[in-house]
Amino acid sequence: MAAAVQFPLAAHAADLVRLGNLKFAHYGAVAYMKEIAPQYNLKIEERVFAKGLDIVPAMIAGEVDVSASALEAAISGRASGVPVYLVAGFAKGGVRIVGRPDLNIHSITDLKGKKVGVTRGGPQEILLFAELSKHHMTWSDKPGKDVLIVYMGYPDLNQALLTKNIDAMSQSEPYSTQAINKKYGNEIIKPYDTPLEEPTRALVMSEKMYKEKRDVAQRFMQCFVDATRKFLADPKLAEKYVRESMFKNQVSSEDYRDAMENAKFTDDITVEHVQLTTDYMMKYNVGRMATPPAAKDWVKLDLLQAAKKSAAK
Repeated sequence: MAAAVQFPLAAHAADLVRLGNLKFAHYGAVAYMKEIAPQYNLKIEERVFAKGLDIVPAMIAGEVDVSASALEAAISGRASGVPVYLVAGFAKGGVRIVGRPDLNIHSITDLKGKKVGVTRGGPQEILLFAELSKHHMTWSDKPGKDVLIVYMGYPDLNQALLTKNIDAMSQSEPYSTQAINKKYGNEIIKPYDTPLEEPTRALVMSEKMYKEKRDVAQRFMQCFVDATRKFLADPKLAEKYVRESMFKNQVSSEDYRDAMENAKFTDDITVEHVQLTTDYMMKYNVGRMATPPAAKDWVKLDLLQAAKKSAAK
């Protein structure tokens, strides 16, 4: 009889959702979800990765149910056969091209003959290429073109700029802001003046969770909309959480605020933006996709629309 008594209790246990996330200022609302998850009878277990592409193997292995990453990483994952749906956008902007102050780089054309660092597979890469293309410049990670591309991780870029191992970098927030505030970087451009405009980051969900755990998936999306709206309504809460909980006070208030002047929390994304980004990835061979996924086949915004409708009541 004892075992029979335990079953009803188990039915009310919080549903576990395993979340893959990255450590950036504009990923803060996604990280905050785990704090309010109990209100939605959820337990969100967050795992922080170094970059978006690193989440792909974890999703293939079934170790992550939902992930927050650059849209480009999500598209690359889907193209390589990862069974995911794109269910929301969660941040816009967050990219800056920064140069060494001693080199007086004031425009994209000034990058000719320079070494430019970038992390592979995110909006920083595709926006850099879009800017170079707009100014009729060539680039490669091997010598011989107008610009030499140097690939490295996000924190490594700042170190390389500081030590003058690269001349400029296309970098995410708050790292680009920190370089500027610490005086070893100058802003060249916020690279939003190409057809790609401001990049939108993507929230993707495993097809298994989307199809087989609809109730959990819907509560997760309600939690996401709630967390995002809390951050939008209360910038002080957002700053405190990002600086103290995510960055353990390694990011100053000035760094955070400057970073978020170049990024914003959102819960929107469009099929058109996803398709345009996919097209540009193919154009510049970002992600090295053999067969690009058609946005209309894997962008599923019905859970998001239902969550927004519920939040509006």
